[in-house]
Amino acid sequence: MDQRAPTVPAPAGRNGRGGPGPARPPEPPLHPGDHRTHRVENQPPPLAGVDLMACDPALTDAVGREGAEEALPALRQLAAVVTSPEAREHARLANTHSPVLHTHDRYGHRIDEVEFHPSWHWLMRTSVGWGLHGAPWVAEPGTGAHVARAAGFYLMSQLEPGHGCPISMTYAAVPALRRDPELAARYEPGLRSTTYEFPLAEPSTKAGLLAGMSMTEKQGGSDVRAGTTTATVTADGTYRLVGHKWFTSAPMNDLFLTLAQAPAGLTCFLLPRVLPDGTRNAIRLQRLKDKLGNRSNASAEVEYTGATGWRLGDEGRGVQTIIEMVSMTRLDCVLGSAALTRAALTEAAHHVAHRSAFGTRLADAPLMQAVIGDLALESEAATALAMRLAGAVDREERQLLRLALPAAKYLVCKRAPAVVAEALECLGGNGYVEDSGLPRLYREAPLNSIWEGSGSVTALDVLRAVTKEPESVDAVFAEIEAASGRDSWFDRGVRELRTELRGREERRARRLAEMLALCLQGSLLLRYAPDEVARAFVASRFLPDGPWRTAGTLPAEAQTDVLLARVTP
Repeated sequence: MDQRAPTVPAPAGRNGRGGPGPARPPEPPLHPGDHRTHRVENQPPPLAGVDLMACDPALTDAVGREGAEEALPALRQLAAVVTSPEAREHARLANTHSPVLHTHDRYGHRIDEVEFHPSWHWLMRTSVGWGLHGAPWVAEPGTGAHVARAAGFYLMSQLEPGHGCPISMTYAAVPALRRDPELAARYEPGLRSTTYEFPLAEPSTKAGLLAGMSMTEKQGGSDVRAGTTTATVTADGTYRLVGHKWFTSAPMNDLFLTLAQAPAGLTCFLLPRVLPDGTRNAIRLQRLKDKLGNRSNASAEVEYTGATGWRLGDEGRGVQTIIEMVSMTRLDCVLGSAALTRAALTEAAHHVAHRSAFGTRLADAPLMQAVIGDLALESEAATALAMRLAGAVDREERQLLRLALPAAKYLVCKRAPAVVAEALECLGGNGYVEDSGLPRLYREAPLNSIWEGSGSVTALDVLRAVTKEPESVDAVFAEIEAASGRDSWFDRGVRELRTELRGREERRARRLAEMLALCLQGSLLLRYAPDEVARAFVASRFLPDGPWRTAGTLPAEAQTDVLLARVTP
């Protein structure tokens, strides 16, 4: 990661022109003749400006443990950017003003361009400036670069998750692009550049590039082999693609990896938006999706009407070519859901630290402590597992990733909506109001569980790895059993996992994925987290009569006051 903080431009304010202005001064006391009806009190102060790293020891510990301790000073600088009032206002504005598709110009010419609010560009410029889209590919394996980048992505995703989509896809595109040295030499320098340049132009003329992927079709969904888009080779060795793609996120990016049926079968292709001669490729943006959340980011339906593509990998090997890109974006799904969990926890913990009810500060109320403590355990476990996976990328632990990554995506992404809902409820009615920011997190929370393979698809991938790649099972159990003997309930859970593995029934694939991820989380916390965190997690997740399915049902011995203090801003 670049150790220098990038220049942070002034934000667009609520009217899109100026900053949000200084903090509002405290109200003077009421006095006779004052026509106000009440003072505003018993409300938490603004969360902007808090030290995200100080209240997230799970992150800082994991960054050091996974080999990226040298990145901590830079990450603290980025965390300060993330929590600034300006950044939070940009996040709000980017979601308030959704992107707009312009298919034609005023004269009727096809342009297929997407217009974004200036705050979107601020978010993109910041993440690109910090190298969150490509910096690790410059470093040598094992240097901690992927861990540092993962931590930065986790921080920026707490600010605004939607812009993370093009950042993630660009990060994930490089390994697939390297299947063709000539194409990699042409495009990789731009994909690694820390310059953000938005306007559509021929890639070789731009100081920085972004990549995306376009796989899903109407009739196939996750079953990409059912795609009907065709690719016909031409005299110059390029291909002409004709067909449709049902879901293409970040359609304004410069390059796209896509799948199409070539003569030898499903094949991966690279399509630039602008061709080397400066003309626009025949990629038509039909409409933008009206999504539940992720409102800042554009997702489009696309038609290829003879689009020019360059083959990436061998014909008929499209899935094998694209699979490494999918793995990297799955890692970012885990990181993104861990970030959403942490962002919701931060809001809830901050609120209860400053809010009183029935004569008691909420943070001192035993039941509220139990709720926040439970959310804190979920966050610590998600963060520890996500960063362990990033460390595995740095160390090229491919067998561990093959099984641990889909299992982690299944559980961490599934848990995020429940955690955000509980955090929202901690704020009561205030949490249900847009001003709190929690509704935006709530709408965002289901997304990572759907993208890159929804729950059942991911669970079946776990089952496939278990069945066809037994080395991945050995790698995961080596990680899990590093905590053997530290807790009897955890050891019992590992034995149950081994029993489950012998069945390998499709109808139990979700249970298997959950148990694998849970045992990985338990192992990490037992080895590295404070005792009060690890014991509370195991006691609430591994007891035979649990786990209870709502937050705040921790066992009596859990030190909830300590858990709460550990994560409160």
